[in-house]
Amino acid sequence: MTEIQKITPEEEDRMVDAAFKELLDGYMASNHRKKVEIIERAYKFAKEAHKGIRRRSGEPYIMHPIAVARIVSREIGLGSVSICAALLHDVVEDTDYTVEDIESQFGKKIAQIVEGLTKISGGIFGDKASAQAENFRKLLLTMNNDIRVVLIKMADRLHNMRTLGSMIPSKQYKIAGETLYIYAPLAHRLGLFAIKTELEDLSFKYEHPEAYKEISAKIAATEAQRNEIFNTFADPIKKRLDAMGLTYTIKARVKSVYSIWKKMDTKHIPFEEVYDLYAVRIVFDCANEADEKRTCWNIYSEITDLYRLHPDRTRDWLSTPKTNGYRALHMTVMGPDGNWIEVQIRSKRMDDMAERGFAAHWKYKIGEGEEESELATWLKTIQDILENPEPNALDFLDTIKLNLFASEILVFTPKGELMTLPKDSTVLDVAFNLHSELGVHCIAGKVNHRLVPLSHKLQSGDQVEVLTSQSQRPKSEWINFLASASGRTRLKAALRKERRSLIETGEARFSEYMKANGYELTNENITKVFGAQQLANKEELYYRIGCDDIALSEQLLQPLRPKQRNILDRIRIPNPLRRKQPKQSDTVTEITQPIDFKKTYVLRTENGVNNYKIAECCHPIPGDDVLGFVDENNNVVVHKLTCENAMRLKSSYGGRIVTTIWETRNEKFPVLVHVEGIDRMGILQEIISIISTNLAIYIRRLDIAADAGVFKCDLSVNVEDVDVVNKLCKQIKTVDGVKSAVRVS
Repeated sequence: MTEIQKITPEEEDRMVDAAFKELLDGYMASNHRKKVEIIERAYKFAKEAHKGIRRRSGEPYIMHPIAVARIVSREIGLGSVSICAALLHDVVEDTDYTVEDIESQFGKKIAQIVEGLTKISGGIFGDKASAQAENFRKLLLTMNNDIRVVLIKMADRLHNMRTLGSMIPSKQYKIAGETLYIYAPLAHRLGLFAIKTELEDLSFKYEHPEAYKEISAKIAATEAQRNEIFNTFADPIKKRLDAMGLTYTIKARVKSVYSIWKKMDTKHIPFEEVYDLYAVRIVFDCANEADEKRTCWNIYSEITDLYRLHPDRTRDWLSTPKTNGYRALHMTVMGPDGNWIEVQIRSKRMDDMAERGFAAHWKYKIGEGEEESELATWLKTIQDILENPEPNALDFLDTIKLNLFASEILVFTPKGELMTLPKDSTVLDVAFNLHSELGVHCIAGKVNHRLVPLSHKLQSGDQVEVLTSQSQRPKSEWINFLASASGRTRLKAALRKERRSLIETGEARFSEYMKANGYELTNENITKVFGAQQLANKEELYYRIGCDDIALSEQLLQPLRPKQRNILDRIRIPNPLRRKQPKQSDTVTEITQPIDFKKTYVLRTENGVNNYKIAECCHPIPGDDVLGFVDENNNVVVHKLTCENAMRLKSSYGGRIVTTIWETRNEKFPVLVHVEGIDRMGILQEIISIISTNLAIYIRRLDIAADAGVFKCDLSVNVEDVDVVNKLCKQIKTVDGVKSAVRVS
C-alpha cells in the first residue's frame, strides 16, 4: 500500500486541486490569452469522468491528465485549447462519454483533438504488426490536420516515462524501447529538444540502470573540474561581449547521460576519454529580429580572435535552418585544457525555438507564419511514406525512423532551387525526390557539371542535374543507393508496380501456352509446375516468365506428363532391405532445415527456466544486459539490449519480450576483440603469450595486418563471460605499443 493510497479522500481532493492550481498558475504567467473558465470546466469534467479510477502507482487517475496538461502548457508552450484537450485526452477512451459529449460541452476544435488522441491511444504499437504500422500512420496523418494532437501525445508519453517505475520490467522494456525508437526521433524532428533529451535519458535509465547510475555519478564527480575549465574559458569571452554592449547569458550545457553513453559505446572508449562532455551556449537578447544574424557573426568574430577555430566544425544554421526550424551558429574552438569545445550562439528567440520547437511560436489563426511553413515543408517529406506504407510493419517503421533522425545536406538543382536531403544522399535520391518518374528512368547525373553514376554520394553545396532514359527500368539493387525515406518509398512503390505488370504478362503467356498444349489451368497443375521449378508460389512463376528468366518450353510442362518407367528403371530400384540406414548424426539436407550454428543455452527468466538461442546478430555472453524475444516458433532468442534488432523487436513486439538473467554454467562463448597499436618486433608474440599462457584462453582465430608502422589485429576467442573479456582487454593494453583493445560485435 503506497502513501497515496493511505490518505483520506479529503486530503486526496486537496492534493488534486493543488496540482490543478499549479497548472493554472503556470498558464496565467504565460503570454496566452487568459481563458480560465473553459480550462476549469474541462478539469471538473475530467475529474468527474475519472472519479474512482487509479493509476498503477495508486494515485488518482486525474493526476495524469493534469500532469500532461502542465507539460503541454509549461514545457511545450501551448494555450487553452491544448490544455483542455490534454485534461480530456483519456475521457472518451476510458469512460462512457463520447466525442459528441465533448463537442457539446467544449466546442468542435477541442473535440477534434480529443478524437485524434483517442484514435492513436494505447501507444503507437499494438500486438499485431499491421496494426502497429497503421496506428503510427494515423499518428502522422493527424499532423496534417492539427499538429497539437501529436504535441499532446508527446506530453502524454513524457509523463508516462516519468512514472515508468511503477510498471513491471517487461512493460518497462516495451515502453522504453518504443520511446527510444520512435518518440525521441519524432520529438527531435519537431524541434522539441528538451523533451527529446529527457525521453532518451529516461529510456536509457530503464534499459541500462547500472550504466545510467555509473555515468550520472561520474558527471557529478567531475562537476568541479568542468566548472573550473569553463570559467577559465568563458571569462575572456564575457569581457568581449560586455564591450559589445550585449545583454546575454553564457553557460555550459553538459551532454545528456544517453548521448555520453552512446559515444562511449560507439567509439569503444571509457568515460574519461569523452572529451566533449559539454558545449558552451551563448544566448543574447535582440529587440530587432533582423539584427540577430549579424550579432551572431559578430560574436563569432570575437571568439575566433581569442581561440583557435576548428576549420571543419562550423555549422551555419542561420542562413539555412534545419527542417524542424532550428536556428543557431555552431563553432568549435580549442579550449584552455587542450580539448575542443563547441560554442553555440543563439538569440533568445532562437533559443526558445530550439528548446520548444514549433510550439514556441505556433499561431492558431488564418494565415501561415514562418514556422508553420517550415513544418508544412517537413510534412511533405513524409507524405509519400504515409500514402504508400510498407506492407511489412517493421520496414514501414524503419522507413519513418530513417526520415525522422536524418542528418541533412543542402544541394541545388540546375535552376538554383534548394533541396534538403539526408546525409549520404545520391543522385538517385535527388531524382526520386523531384518526381517518381525521374527516379524510375534515372541513368546517371551531372554533379557540378561532371558526369557521375546514379550511386554518386552528394556533398552540401553540390549542383545536381538528373539524366534519364525512357528505356531505363527500376532495379531492386537501387535500394542500396538511397538514403532518403521518400526515395526508398517511391522506389519500392515503382518496383511493386513493375512487378505487378510483369506478373500479369507472365500469367497471360503461361495460360496461353498451357491451353496450346492441351492442359487445364487448374491449381493442381500450376502447383506442380512452380514446385518443380523450386519457386514459392504461382506469382513468382508468373514473374519469372514475365522477366524471361523462365522459358515456355516442353521442359517447363514436364511435371504434368505421366511418368513412364522402362526396364532400366525397374532394374535400378534399390532393395530397401539392403539399404544403408543413415546414422543419427548424419544430416539429410534435402529434408531438413539448413544447419543452424546457434547453440542453445538455459537461462532464468521472469517466468522460470527456458531453452534459449543466442542471437547471431549481437552474440551476447554472460554478463551482458540481455532480453529474450519469443519468436513465431515459440523459441526464445537472446539479444543484447544494445542490439539494433532488439531495439526494433522491443518497439514493435513488446508483448513477446521476457526479462532474462544469466545462470552460472561452464559454457564457452565466442567473442571478437579488436586491437590497435604501434608495430614493433615481437609485439604479436607478447599478445599471444598473454592470451594463451597467462590467461589460458583458447584462440579460435587471429587476423593481423600492419601498415606504415601501425598494426590492427582481430582476435576471436572463447570465453566464459564479460569479466574475462574485460580482463583480457586490460591485460593486452599493458603490452608496450598497444593503444586500444576493445570487444566488438
